[in-house]
Order: sequence, then C-alpha cells, then structure tokens
Amino acid sequence: MNVIYGLTILLVYQLVGEVGVHFLLGPATVALAVPLYQQLSQLKRLWLPVLVTVVIAVLVGALSSIVIAGLMGATALTQISLAPKSVTAPVAMGISDQLGGLPSLTAVLVVATGILGAVLGAGLFSLLRIRDDSVKGIAMGVTAHGIGTARAFQVSPRMGAFSGLAMALSALFSAALLPGLLDWLRL
Repeated sequence: MNVIYGLTILLVYQLVGEVGVHFLLGPATVALAVPLYQQLSQLKRLWLPVLVTVVIAVLVGALSSIVIAGLMGATALTQISLAPKSVTAPVAMGISDQLGGLPSLTAVLVVATGILGAVLGAGLFSLLRIRDDSVKGIAMGVTAHGIGTARAFQVSPRMGAFSGLAMALSALFSAALLPGLLDWLRL
C-alpha cells in the first residue's frame, strides 16, 4: 500500500508541476507549524542538540550515499542526484537541479527513501529500544522526510512535530551545505 502511495505522490508531482507543488507547500507548512508550536517548551530545551543532529545527519546521509554510489561505479551525475535524497521532494528536486543533477532521478530516490523509512522506521526504533518520541521524530524527519513525517504523526503528535521540524531543517541545511560538500568531493 505504501508503494502505491509513493507512486501516487510522484505522479501528482509530475501532473501538477512545479507551480502546483509550490502552491501546496504553504498550507502544508502551516499544518506542520501548529503541532510544532504545541511542543515549544520541549524545543526550547532541545534546540542545540536538534540543530547539531540535523546538520550531522544531512552531511552523513549525503556523504554516505555519494561514497557508496561511487564505490558501486555510479557516474558523477548519479552521485549528484543522490546527494539530496533525504530531503522532501520539491526541495530535493530544486537542489538536484541547481547542483547539476537529474531532478527526475532525485524525485524517484526521494520517494523510495521516504517509503523505506516510513515502513522500516518504527521497527528499527523498537529494535534499538528508542522510546523518546522526539528522538524518533528527528530521526524520521531527517531520513524519511514527508512520507516519514506522515507516518510519525500516526504514531504520536509529538513524534510528528519533531519529524516536521527535522524535515524542514534538513531541507534548509541541505540547500546550504550540499554545494560545498560536492565541491569538496570534486563532483
């Protein structure tokens, strides 16, 4: 069922086009802001660990996918397209385009990453005995972005709020850090 959901999202992105997707981002952002505001007291305590975690996750996520793809013989174009795979699709496609990647390949990788994270995340948290919903939310938002955030809201409002925050910060830091990372890697 999640595969059908992911393919439907991809189809909607293609049919609606960039303008329609950007038009829908406004209401989606506001919808994520309300649960986040409800967690404001917790956020005030955790702002520094959250920021550090998201920056490290963005760099490790991008770097590991680039290096593994390179070791498997992927072209530089594919590696560039892989770099923003853990960012929500509209932002990832924009980053990929600006970096010289293939936005369509990035979109497919983003949807696959999101579905995989949403399906396996809860089980992995149980296996690792992670119980704190804020920690699970940050992990889900930074790795499985929009689809993972939707799943996080199914688990708990707190997990969803932190997932939404991590998803937004991940997009911001990816846009800011990935160009420098790719320059450093000479891609």
